[in-house]
Amino acid sequence: MIIKRIFSCLFLFFIIVLGTYAQGDNKTIELKNILNELAEKHNVNFNYLEDEISIFKIIPPKKYFTLKEKLNYISSQTSLEFKFISNDYISIVNNKNLDKPFCGYVYEELTNIPVENALVTFINLNINVYSDSNGYFEMPYKTSNNIEISHLNYQKKIIKALDLNKTDCPIIILQQKISNLEEVYIPVILTKGISKKNDGTYEINPKKFGILPGLTEPDVFLTMQQLPGVTSVDQSTSDINVRGGTNDQNLYLWNGIRLFQTGHFFGLISVLNPNLPNKISIAKNGTSAFYGESVSSTVDISTHLNDTKSSSSVGINMINIDFNTEFNLSEKAKISISGRRSYSDLLKTPTYNNFYNNAFQNTVVTSLSNNAIANYKTDDSFYFYDFTLQYQQKIGKKHELFIDGISISNELELSQTKQENNALVTKNSNLAQKTYGGNLLLTTDWNKNNNTKLNIYTSYYNLLSEKQFIESDQQLNQENVVIDTGLNFDFYHTINNQFRLNLGYQFNEIAIRNFDEINSPAFSRNINSVLRKHIAVLELDFNSENNKIHSKIGLRGNYFSSFSKFLTEPRIQFNYSITDNFKIEFLAEQKSQTSSQIIDLQNDFLGIEKRRWILSNDNDIPIIKNNQASIGFSYAKNKWLITADNFYKKVTGITSSSQGFQNQFEFVKSNGNYTVYGMELLLQKQFEKLTNWITYTYNDNKYSFNTFIPPTFFNNFDVKHNVSIGSIYTINNFKITVGGKWFTGIPITLPKSNEPITNSSQEQIIDYNSPNSSRLNDYFQLNASTGYTFEFNKKSKLQLGFSIQNVLNRKNILNQYFRINSNQNSIEKVNTYALPFTTNGYIRFYF
Repeated sequence: MIIKRIFSCLFLFFIIVLGTYAQGDNKTIELKNILNELAEKHNVNFNYLEDEISIFKIIPPKKYFTLKEKLNYISSQTSLEFKFISNDYISIVNNKNLDKPFCGYVYEELTNIPVENALVTFINLNINVYSDSNGYFEMPYKTSNNIEISHLNYQKKIIKALDLNKTDCPIIILQQKISNLEEVYIPVILTKGISKKNDGTYEINPKKFGILPGLTEPDVFLTMQQLPGVTSVDQSTSDINVRGGTNDQNLYLWNGIRLFQTGHFFGLISVLNPNLPNKISIAKNGTSAFYGESVSSTVDISTHLNDTKSSSSVGINMINIDFNTEFNLSEKAKISISGRRSYSDLLKTPTYNNFYNNAFQNTVVTSLSNNAIANYKTDDSFYFYDFTLQYQQKIGKKHELFIDGISISNELELSQTKQENNALVTKNSNLAQKTYGGNLLLTTDWNKNNNTKLNIYTSYYNLLSEKQFIESDQQLNQENVVIDTGLNFDFYHTINNQFRLNLGYQFNEIAIRNFDEINSPAFSRNINSVLRKHIAVLELDFNSENNKIHSKIGLRGNYFSSFSKFLTEPRIQFNYSITDNFKIEFLAEQKSQTSSQIIDLQNDFLGIEKRRWILSNDNDIPIIKNNQASIGFSYAKNKWLITADNFYKKVTGITSSSQGFQNQFEFVKSNGNYTVYGMELLLQKQFEKLTNWITYTYNDNKYSFNTFIPPTFFNNFDVKHNVSIGSIYTINNFKITVGGKWFTGIPITLPKSNEPITNSSQEQIIDYNSPNSSRLNDYFQLNASTGYTFEFNKKSKLQLGFSIQNVLNRKNILNQYFRINSNQNSIEKVNTYALPFTTNGYIRFYF
């Protein structure tokens, strides 16, 4: 062994010395100096234009070459022609149009999509430019030096500068970069900016985002619903169902801060500014062991991007106005600010009115405005905003500090007035939903094999409502408060090119308060709960030397100090490339969560955001756990893409209050589980300017509650068949897309008759059929979007866009429930509808 090590060291030393010697002998020098040497040695004279010669810098020809051999060599390196006017007089002719600019287009190999922000550099010279959104670049100077084209996501490419002059601005193809443990193996899914990685996660980059049907901007939570296996049965961002789960079973993170509020307009648009330079990672299964507190998906949103260029943008659509700006305070410090606010208090557009009516249908808002008593007068106002502030600082060569803050708010105020005894009586109600969050992250690259992350965060969520009843002097106050704080320490050690070891420690404390108070009859309830846990993380990444196998095995150990309970959660990711075009994937996980949302009463919090957060107590509110496994494959060749996933998932420890029952189980408290198995399919074909896709999802999702009769029945979120289809056409700066969604209706429970019955307590109730034994009509919606970009220079551009949701104006029913009309002693059917025909447009200026 010692001899082998000595031999290896000597061999390495020999290679280094030889390489150094070779480099020293191959230095490039200016062509003018080479010609001067040739003229002196061979007694000849050269006639040339100074400007045509000064651009060249090459390795000198071998000294033992003849004059003719030397000239042939120079000609091969520069494309210059040498003409002998006499035996000792030589004219140099340029026939290659070197007066043209050095330019080209950078494209991606598999998708033929332009590569933006590729760095184009003259080797050995401090001259570089970036490609624009069309992949185009143009060098400001001319030289014979080779050109290097590089990009974070692609392999470097070196070309001869003179090759750029052989044709007019040629297309240069870059290959996807293969990096250990982080390879993206499906570069484009549905549209530009959505890709899939070898660990099974989907990645969305809004800055590179193309276009999707019905969307004017890359809204995070609306974009996710385009992926197979992700839907929303009520078409909102506040109720996203991943493989049959409820929204509270998803973990949403923004720069390490957990978000307990995800929707503005109480669900119609995302709370996050879609125009921030985000990177969004979505895991449906096989989640990294560094993530917990979810039994469905994990959505990790990061704005910590390594873009050193300053940029700003401002935009307006028919709902809100927003801005974001990034600028460098110094070479090592950067700040980013973004803000967005609705302007409905100044102007109510048709788009806003449609959103408003949809968000508040079947709530106290519409109940007041539709009151049959003529002398009632109702006024209301609603607005929302979000704001983010980020600071980034490099400390020395190894450390980098990130400080992040976020603020989100929805505000609704209602005023109802009536004439009573010759006097005006006014009652006010209001609802406020707020989120504040802060994060401090310190990353350190100790050396090429070791790096760490230290993360300290806090998140505050508050839902507060006050309802004054116009018919009486009653007043109801309700509040739900969540405070989530924690510390994470991650350590990453690269063992070799194939293995990386990841370790972590996490501490989390979450406190939740629920408060209810009514003045008449006097009642008050104030419930506070706190849960602390310590987490240890162990993870091993493996990447085979031939890049055919990518795998990750993880273990997450949770210690709940409040329960003195320990829980382990194994995670597995495995991806194998059978051929260059065909890959298989196996993912499995066990996860848990201790916080969830329940509905006590359907009219809580004015009936708008009626869900409240609660904590597990390991008794009647157990820890929710999941077991999930999936196996799938992907095939990509000749711009065809086929992916398929088959999965099984079981979630235990759910409460009936968290499922939103509106039938015979609405007021029944019980614990149970649900089991779902299904399949997800994607078929996609890309042409030069056209991309077509179709996705299909099949689910079989059933509850099991032992105390219910019957104990097993279809899940409230069981969508048997879900199909999405779309086409995107892009030409230069213009893009247009059309797509449709179709899925089977969700289960509902119908009453046995149109009249209520009287129970043993002499109360009128609805006599229902078997739970979830009927279904709503199928849902179908056609959407369209278009956009155009005007480019003024390399930095400034103007984007215009327009979208239509529900092009056919179909009256899709999203939910149906029944209630008793005591005045008429009958049962009323209440429907909740999707958005009608709704247009939206936007203007955005980048500078």
